[in-house]
Amino acid sequence: MLLIKNGYMIDPKSKKEGIVDILIRDSKIVRIAPFIEEFNLINEFYVEDMSSVKVIDAADKMIAPGLIDVHVHFRDPGFTYKEDIESGAKAAAKGGFTTVVMMANTNPVIDNAQTLSYALKKGKATGIHVESCCCVTKGLAGKELVDMKHLIVQGAIGFTDDGMPLLDESLIIEAMKLAKSLDVPISFHEENPELIADNGIHYGKASDYYEIGGSPRSAEIDLVARDLLLALQTGAKINIQHVSTKESVELIRQAKAEGNNIYAEVTPHHFTLTQDSVIKQGALAKMNPPLREKADQQAIIKGLKDGTIDMIATDHAPHSQEEKEKKITEAPSGIIGLETALGLGITNLVKQGHLTYIQLLEKWTSSPADLYNLDRGYLAENGPADLIIFNNDSWKVSDFLSKSCNSPFIGETLQGKVEYTICNGEVVYQNVSCET
Repeated sequence: MLLIKNGYMIDPKSKKEGIVDILIRDSKIVRIAPFIEEFNLINEFYVEDMSSVKVIDAADKMIAPGLIDVHVHFRDPGFTYKEDIESGAKAAAKGGFTTVVMMANTNPVIDNAQTLSYALKKGKATGIHVESCCCVTKGLAGKELVDMKHLIVQGAIGFTDDGMPLLDESLIIEAMKLAKSLDVPISFHEENPELIADNGIHYGKASDYYEIGGSPRSAEIDLVARDLLLALQTGAKINIQHVSTKESVELIRQAKAEGNNIYAEVTPHHFTLTQDSVIKQGALAKMNPPLREKADQQAIIKGLKDGTIDMIATDHAPHSQEEKEKKITEAPSGIIGLETALGLGITNLVKQGHLTYIQLLEKWTSSPADLYNLDRGYLAENGPADLIIFNNDSWKVSDFLSKSCNSPFIGETLQGKVEYTICNGEVVYQNVSCET
C-alpha cells in the first residue's frame, strides 16, 4: 500500500485541482481525500501494521496522471545499439511517462504477429505500459495493407508507417475504412518526398546556410491537406504526427470544425526551437519534419492554446554519437526527448504564460488516452494508479538513462523535474535526491 501526502493534485480529465492525500492499493487508487488519517487505514482498509504502508510526502509538489507519449522509437528489434525497449522504458519513467506507444519502423518492421509479440512481451517486463503500433503497409513499402484485424487481436494499438509517408491514395482510403471498422487510429507522417531535396533541414535560411535544397513547408502541407480530406470523407480516426508548419495548423483547425475524429500532435522541439538551432548545432538539431520559422513556432503554440493541437509527443528518436557526427546531409534525423519533455513544456509553455498546468498536462494524459481508447490518463478513485510527482525546481540537462544522448538541449536549464513515477501502483522511477 502506498500513501501520498500533501500533494497538489492536477487532473485534466475532471478539471479537479487541490491539495490531497492519495491512497494506492495494488494497481488502483482507492482513496483521494484532503486528509487520510492512520485511523482510517487501520479501520477502513484493515492495515495491521503501518510499516507496511510506504508514505511519500509530496508537500510543495504536484501530482498528475502518468504521462502518455503516443510517438516513440525504441529501435528494438534491429537497432539496439541506439536504444532498446528496456532502456527506452527507463528513460520514459524518468521523464514521467507511464505509457508509451512505439512506432513500427524497426528491423524487422512490426508488420506481423511474431515481431509484435516480441515487442509487447519485452515491454511488459519494463514496469511501464509499453504499447505498439503496427505498420499500415507490409514492410513499410506502401504497396499492400497488413492484416489489420489480426494484428489488433494480437495486441496492436493502432497503425502507422511513420518515417515512410503513404502516397497511394486508394490504399489510404482502404486503410482508413478498415481502421474505422476496428475503432483504431491511423497516424500519418506527412512529408511528400517528391517535394524534398534534402530532408531534415528547412528550405529557407537553414538550407541556404548549408547550401543544400532542404525540405519545403509545402511537402508537409500537401499531405496534411490530402489526409484530412480523406479522413472527413471516411470518418476514420486519424492523428497528424509532428506538425511543423503554420499552414498545417490552420488546415487541422478547419478540419476539426467539420469532424471530431481528427487528432494532431506536436513535439517539444517544434514549439521550442527554430531553424536557427540547426544552423547553430548542426545534426543535433536535424529532424523530420525539420525545425522551421518563428511564425511556425508561434502558430503551433496558438494551436496548443486553442485546442487545435490535442497532444504533445516526443518523437523520441535515439541515434549514436558517431551517426550524428556525420556531415549534415548524411547524419540521420531525430533527437531523444523523453527525459526533457516535461521540463520543456513547463519552461516554454507554462512559465511563458501560454498554457496552464492543467492545459499542458491534458496534452500528455487525457487526450492521448482518448486517441487510443485507453483507461488511463486521469486520477480518480477506483482508477489506475499511474501517476507522477514533480516539482518546479530548475535543473540542467545532462545525463540520460537513454542509451543515446542526441539532444540539442544538453546544458540548458529547465524548470519542472520528475521526482516519482508510479505505474500500476509501483514506484518505477525515483529521483535520487528525493527523501520519503
